[in-house]
Amino acid sequence: MNVPAARVTINDVAARAGVSKGAVSMAFNNRPGVSQATRKRIFEVAQELGWAPHQTARSLSGRRSGIVGLALCRPARVLGLEPFYMEFISGIEDVLSERSCSLLLRLVRDLEEEVTLYEEWWRSRTVGGAILVDFHHDDPRVGPLRALGMPAVAVGHPSLTGGFPSVWTDDASAAAEAVRYLAALGHRRIARVGGPAGLGHSGIRAAAFEATMAELGLDGRLQMSTGFVGEEGARATRSLLLGPDRPTAVVYDNDIMAVAGAAVAAEMGLSVPDDVSLLAWDDSQLCRLTHPALSAMSHDVHQFGEEVARSLFGVIEGTYRGDHQVPTPALTPRGSTGPPRRT
Repeated sequence: MNVPAARVTINDVAARAGVSKGAVSMAFNNRPGVSQATRKRIFEVAQELGWAPHQTARSLSGRRSGIVGLALCRPARVLGLEPFYMEFISGIEDVLSERSCSLLLRLVRDLEEEVTLYEEWWRSRTVGGAILVDFHHDDPRVGPLRALGMPAVAVGHPSLTGGFPSVWTDDASAAAEAVRYLAALGHRRIARVGGPAGLGHSGIRAAAFEATMAELGLDGRLQMSTGFVGEEGARATRSLLLGPDRPTAVVYDNDIMAVAGAAVAAEMGLSVPDDVSLLAWDDSQLCRLTHPALSAMSHDVHQFGEEVARSLFGVIEGTYRGDHQVPTPALTPRGSTGPPRRT
């Protein structure tokens, strides 16, 4: 007769790691009071013994399960092509994996469906908190989600996020730097291909673009697209380059649209950067795969995701230190920008 092996318990982990049962609990719940070295040793012992906290027990003790929610209002086809969110989510996942937590990602059709989804998740104890993204001006999600009382971190400038704890990049300063750089190269007719007009961060960039162009006395054209996909970036670029007094430089709101814009320039027989300079935003691997390689407003999107996830755990655990800005996107010049051709 086979005797089943005894079930490993938290006491076994504590004994093997040479710590108290409370220290094991604090380590797995990411509570203060345990050093990083001790936390690492506890995790290693737990993995060696094959032990993990019982999620049901944690829920019954008043804690929700170790799941973070993220809803994105965009088609699956678009998300699969967007480097920003792939990098952003990978940064979130790195932090979640350190805490044996999971990300619950759902795509929704509109903001109303997003609110309903978060309400269902919170009331059913499915998630312990959420990451809120893509804020609009006067965002309709703010009121109902604040009333819900769900721990959440907003990705966006505090002027957009309605009092939620916020983590953001300084899009206005980055947009101004892009314009000043192109102006220093000699460009006087500069266009911008942006995201949806109602999207908060795109609006901040647009306002900074227009203000800097006016300050420098330049001819700026604002070409708003209806999304961040390549087809729309191509359509907007084609419209700009076929118009009268075509711009000599174009700034894009993401990498996909910039790559599509480079294809349109080639299709029209224009040389990049002699006939038109192109400047992308985010600086994913796509920027280095084009010829010439795309100049970009570059920032560490993976690190951005990590910082957002850490901030959410701070909110959940009561250790959040307040709204903060991550490093501002900085110019990375490559072969797609240069002085305009003299005629």
